[in-house]
Amino acid sequence: MRKFKTILISLVLFSYAPFGFACEVCKSNQPKMLEDITHGQGPQGNVDFLITWTAAILVGFTLIFSVKFLVMPKENRPDHIKNIILE
Repeated sequence: MRKFKTILISLVLFSYAPFGFACEVCKSNQPKMLEDITHGQGPQGNVDFLITWTAAILVGFTLIFSVKFLVMPKENRPDHIKNIILE
């Protein structure tokens, strides 16, 4: 029961919304698209946006392929590395 209480209190404290959003000063310095997401200075130019979107696309592809290969690993094919080693 004590462990359950600890987990519940931790979840409540970490899920408190204002900790995850930007303050008023940071919100006014951010570009319109990112104004309530992060603290600090936002992207300074088009190159920063290009880098951010490229990274987001790469992370998206990585997520898609990792889920795909976890769900359907296709280890039954004769040219799979596992079969080459076992033979």
